[in-house]
Amino acid sequence: MTVTSQTSGEATSGPGAILGFLDRIRVASEYLVIPLIALVATAVLFSLFLLVLGKSPVDFFDLLWRGGFGTAFSWQNTLVRASPLILTALCVAIPAQLGLVIIGGEGALVLGGFIAAIVALPFIGWAPFWLTMPVMVVGAVVAGALWIGAVGALRHYRGINETISSLLMYYIAVAIMNFFVEGPFKDLSNPNKPSTAYIGDGNRVGKIGDTEVHWGLVAGIVLAIALWILMNRTTFGFAARITGGNVRAAKAQGLAVGRLMVIACMIAGASAGLAGYFEVAAIQGKANASLAAGYGFTGILVAFLARQNAIAIVPVAILLGGIAAAGGLIQRRMGLPDATVNVLTGLMFVVLLVSETLYGRIPLFKQRGS
Repeated sequence: MTVTSQTSGEATSGPGAILGFLDRIRVASEYLVIPLIALVATAVLFSLFLLVLGKSPVDFFDLLWRGGFGTAFSWQNTLVRASPLILTALCVAIPAQLGLVIIGGEGALVLGGFIAAIVALPFIGWAPFWLTMPVMVVGAVVAGALWIGAVGALRHYRGINETISSLLMYYIAVAIMNFFVEGPFKDLSNPNKPSTAYIGDGNRVGKIGDTEVHWGLVAGIVLAIALWILMNRTTFGFAARITGGNVRAAKAQGLAVGRLMVIACMIAGASAGLAGYFEVAAIQGKANASLAAGYGFTGILVAFLARQNAIAIVPVAILLGGIAAAGGLIQRRMGLPDATVNVLTGLMFVVLLVSETLYGRIPLFKQRGS
């Protein structure tokens, strides 16, 4: 009995515990190393693409760094672009915990921004910011939640694939916005570019200090942390992960799978709708075709690269925001189209999908004894 007790103590507090801890770190590092390998592979493949075009990869990546992260101005531009990416990536990451692949977050962003601009119209000119802002936020969040929540409901109750339905609903959202922006809610004072009326300077979201970065970035980071806590430290998140792992097992345990799906999709849509609010209140000042800027689709790449981890989404969004911010500098200095950075992000997405096959296959990251 004495020998057994001593052995057990050594296993829990001695060298055995240290080895076990290091083993867990080694296994967990797979989720950091493989995405890094994917990024390096993307850089190599894109360098070959540039060489075929007769351009210098060294010059390209130097400009990419300077345009995205090299100066204070570059950082501000990067963070402005990262703000909607954080929120639209959350629109992908939260349903993914339940095994749902939502790619129509752009539609919730567009619709959320449009509703935010519309509900602000009656308040323009007389209502203070503290009254108008909550109305705009609630309008955008509710619109986004209902839009993507409908995708979850269609998936559970009608068996309609959520990937296809969310993509189709993106086109419907853009069509709805275009119909009203070019029709009933068109600002007649600006006939050249159809849009809603300007929401007014008093209803705009301000900047953080003396920077050009608006408060949407802070809202995105706070929401990312809150949703990480929700999905990793609450019974709702535990139930969601069980559902994502095995729907049949979740149903056998008595979990309300349908309700979980709809709630997760509504949370996701609310995040994208909030991005739409900030695009109107902080960037555009009105709703128009510029809302469909592709942030929702880039958010898919951000979520995949972050492995659906809400907190990891923040640095990945900053990385992708920096790549997008450097597009103009690369165009001017190298004579390449501004869409060159889109080719880079598209290639990154393809390589990232291929790298998914590496998880669990590299001996270095396998658990000892497995």
